[in-house]
Amino acid sequence: MKNISLKLQDQVFKEAERLLEFLNISRNSYINEAVAFYNRYQKRKLIEEQLLKESEIVAEDSMEVLKEFEALEDEM
Repeated sequence: MKNISLKLQDQVFKEAERLLEFLNISRNSYINEAVAFYNRYQKRKLIEEQLLKESEIVAEDSMEVLKEFEALEDEM
């Protein structure tokens, strides 16, 4: 396990502390869960961006293939 120093905005810290009282978990567990959640969120965003880029590429290729098929049909 790694140790880190963390500076939080006062409002963020106070809100987290209030939630910790209700959740009955340690601050460390809460922060670990929050970072893990945010990591998953960021990975999903990166995958979404990659899929959008790849979809655009595939769409361009699909249009080219469609035009070629249409040209073949016109020749027949």
